[in-house]
Amino acid sequence: MTEVNRVYIRRVSKNDEQEFVRLMQRSQALHDPWISPPTTSVLFKYYLQRVNKDDHEGFVLCRETDKRIVGAININHIVRGSFLSGSLGYYIGVDFQGQGYMQEGLKLLIEYAFNTMGLHRLEANIQPENLRSQRLVQRCGFIKEGFSKDFLFINGTWRDHERWCCIDPRRTLRTQRSPMIRFTQSEDKLVL
Repeated sequence: MTEVNRVYIRRVSKNDEQEFVRLMQRSQALHDPWISPPTTSVLFKYYLQRVNKDDHEGFVLCRETDKRIVGAININHIVRGSFLSGSLGYYIGVDFQGQGYMQEGLKLLIEYAFNTMGLHRLEANIQPENLRSQRLVQRCGFIKEGFSKDFLFINGTWRDHERWCCIDPRRTLRTQRSPMIRFTQSEDKLVL
């Protein structure tokens, strides 16, 4: 039996600004104090600048039925060479929380990161009180590795984080892009 995805991921673009910013503005109470996504046009432009660097990738999570943006997933601080690692950041819109969209999207992103980008390790740094996020990454195959004191500066203060990671089980480095996942020409949509 083939599982049908309700969501897909695609690279974020400047054309997403209005929809993205409106969704993040409505979702501020949900995200506080865990993360500070872009909630203004200026912050969105800074976000695009960051995710368009060589060591970052930014994706929007979209619903298949109506193509609406439901959230975002970013791979930050990508290191190549013998490390092949990146750190995740993710957030769902308040209108779409609790519906399993982020879990589906995160699983798609993991496949893309390992099979197409050739990464070996993804790390999620989560504040100890953020139990929903911890349960999410556990369902996606992450394991808790440790604790980092005063790890990230969020909303005006240094916050402790737990380190969770997911490792590609292959024992060799990948040198080719996988033909299993690709972007379509029409929407820059990731397809399995």
